[in-house]
Amino acid sequence: MTKYIFALSLAALALTACGPNYVIKESRDIAETGWAYKDTLDFAFEIADTTQLYDLEIVVEHATDYPYQNMYTLISTRFPSGQRLQKQLSLELADKAGVWAGDCSSKNCAITIPIQQGAYFNEAGPYLITLEQFMRVDPLPGLSRVTLQITPVGKHR
Repeated sequence: MTKYIFALSLAALALTACGPNYVIKESRDIAETGWAYKDTLDFAFEIADTTQLYDLEIVVEHATDYPYQNMYTLISTRFPSGQRLQKQLSLELADKAGVWAGDCSSKNCAITIPIQQGAYFNEAGPYLITLEQFMRVDPLPGLSRVTLQITPVGKHR
């Protein structure tokens, strides 16, 4: 019996250790009233290895009655040196026919959107990525959560 319990414990440990090793995987809930311009989403993380390559992804969770096929955002990065970069980014949630991308149930969808693959960070230290909604509607209805995930790809530059 002891061997059986040990084997089950070892199997459970092996299964939990198989997932991605995220630098960051953090979610920000969006208010039921919608994502307002003033409600920026901040994600802070540290980079130690500047030779490592990373995949950056945003997961958007929204209602199936979200009124648009995409969502315009401003994404800003603050580097350890204090330098800031900002760019506009369109997150495509549906195809041109209006069919939702990602995994959907009868009322909600979740889509993982690659932002940059094989990216690297030139500076070691603390980073801050900020997302702002940049649509013509304030607040933007139909969103429930936004997640930023950065994963090492196991390759170096």
